[in-house]
Amino acid sequence: MAGLSLGSSLAESGTGSNPDVTLLYDINGLAKDAPHWFDRVMEFVGEFGIIFGLAVVMLGAWWGARKRGADAPSAVAGLVWAPLAAGVALIANIPIRNFVERPRPFKDHQGLEVLVAGKSDYSFVSDHATLAMALAVGVFMASRKYGLAAIGLALFEGFCRVYMGVHYPTDVIGGFALGTAVALLLAPLAMMLLTPLATAVAGSPVGWLVSAAPRGRPGHGPAADRPAMPGPRRRGQDEDLAA
Repeated sequence: MAGLSLGSSLAESGTGSNPDVTLLYDINGLAKDAPHWFDRVMEFVGEFGIIFGLAVVMLGAWWGARKRGADAPSAVAGLVWAPLAAGVALIANIPIRNFVERPRPFKDHQGLEVLVAGKSDYSFVSDHATLAMALAVGVFMASRKYGLAAIGLALFEGFCRVYMGVHYPTDVIGGFALGTAVALLLAPLAMMLLTPLATAVAGSPVGWLVSAAPRGRPGHGPAADRPAMPGPRRRGQDEDLAA
């Protein structure tokens, strides 16, 4: 809807009177002053690197969650919810983008250093920021230590998108809000469904995916709760008892 296009209103307002545009130029201006090789690094990090980093953090969180004993299934279920939440948030962003119809900042503002060419879709809200924050919040709910690292990466993802000249700061803030809302609001329902599934997997032949506790370890598991069944006695044992 052209009448709801935020990009058009920002273009008309100018850079001096709009904090969103002013901050865009301030952050993107760093790309103009940086060496070419550094911009190429930021381009890769902003497009792919942060997402790969979040995957590594999730792997570390999963490895630690498996060692939580009885709490392992719920912790692993939370980590499974993180990428699912990101997917739901990205789907929710489709109608939002089509409703707002905000053009990319470089289409309305001159002089930006655009590090990634060919972006023709709408700008609000940022898919990268939405994806990164949904993953980060999901990890944080399962592990505070790894979650803080994931949130730090998500915040840096937002900075990179503005640095690259492909998003306004408010595009990023909107993505953070959308990713956080989906991850938190749908978490109770997701955990209600995923925790029993993770518990069932823990007792299966691939239980190592959920719990690091060895299956059938002495003193653990259902077998340890059952009383020992008397076995057949050897003749010598019977004679010793009779004596």
